[in-house]
Amino acid sequence: MKKTFLTFVLVSAGIVLGIISCDDNSNSLGNFGIDIATVIPEGDNAYSLQLDNGKKLWPAASVIRYAPSYNQRVFLNYTILSDAQSGYDHYIKVNDIWNILTKQVIELNAQNADSIGHDPVKTNAVWVGGDYLNVSFMFNYGGIKPHAINLVQNRLSAEGSANAIDLEFRHNAYQSEESRLYEGFVCFDLKPLRDNETDSVKLSVKVKNWEGDITYDVTYRYGNSSVTTRTEMPIPVISSNEYY
Repeated sequence: MKKTFLTFVLVSAGIVLGIISCDDNSNSLGNFGIDIATVIPEGDNAYSLQLDNGKKLWPAASVIRYAPSYNQRVFLNYTILSDAQSGYDHYIKVNDIWNILTKQVIELNAQNADSIGHDPVKTNAVWVGGDYLNVSFMFNYGGIKPHAINLVQNRLSAEGSANAIDLEFRHNAYQSEESRLYEGFVCFDLKPLRDNETDSVKLSVKVKNWEGDITYDVTYRYGNSSVTTRTEMPIPVISSNEYY
């Protein structure tokens, strides 16, 4: 088994956490950024957004209609309109917004083991941001039935880490033909894993990769903002109807 220790260096992983155009005026309407954010419904279809670095954004303008829901993670294309005001770090214009598959961690047991599956994937990156475990991955898809993606606590395994919560990234391909490679991105809510007596928990995330098992050891620190990480690589081409 290979073991990977992450120190939150993601630029080399090819994940998009921001794209900024080259304009000297940081609040120019020609500037835009692309980031991962969490949606915060504010009532009457209004919403705010929180980036993984902790910054709070208020959509003062938008070119699209969006129906917000709690604990929804999104890729956000936005333009900064102002500096801090009214309790927000920035007022923004929403240029586009894409929902990211956002799920809860579930228990793997004898009743659901068959439906959870254990087919291989290729993980591009696994990291903690904004109370979520973010996973960028690739999988083979034959176009017959959407694949199932889950993060589980395996109650069937006798193995266990002494000082970490053991999790497994699971993929059910439903015996799909491996005819085409797709990119995927999913976020898992980590808040239920908090320990009230500490300010952080260690997570050991095992993934069945194409070359064998690989384990990502990460730390979830409650309420801590992630470091701001930007890269100029394009965001993954993700279509939500190929996996759920």
